Amino acid sequence: MTSATSRPSNGADWDQVMRQAMAVARGTASFADVPVGAVVLGPDGEVVAAAGNEREARRDPTAHAEVIALRAAGEKLGRWRLDGCTLVVTLEPCTMCAGAIVLARLDRVVFGAYDAKAGAAGSLWDVLRDRRLNHRPEVLGGVLADETGAMLRDFFEGQR
Repeated sequence: MTSATSRPSNGADWDQVMRQAMAVARGTASFADVPVGAVVLGPDGEVVAAAGNEREARRDPTAHAEVIALRAAGEKLGRWRLDGCTLVVTLEPCTMCAGAIVLARLDRVVFGAYDAKAGAAGSLWDVLRDRRLNHRPEVLGGVLADETGAMLRDFFEGQR
């Protein structure tokens, strides 16, 4: 993993942006949806898009926070290539989301909690840094991992 010491271009720190993603997760997740939040920062470091998980709400298996946020960022910027942008997400992306990140040409992915069961940014797989692919974003993992992990644990404990 790359160290989480670099900073967004607007001078904010990754903790601050991760807290924004956590607020999105808390604010948009329905009772049934896993609280995952994603924020896309534009090349200038400003928030371009934000989304939470909506798989249950939309009855759509692809409605992960990352995918919804990438779609919204593309709409706002008027392009599908999100070069210069950063995705900040509370949970390590899965293989589907990692594939979308690679295809969108994001410069950087910053995530909170690691996902030993489905993570594709270093835990179970490492799609984002696979040398066989045409694009490999910088990856910063573990930002506020204790807090983002606790948010997920609390959700799943409430489901039992």
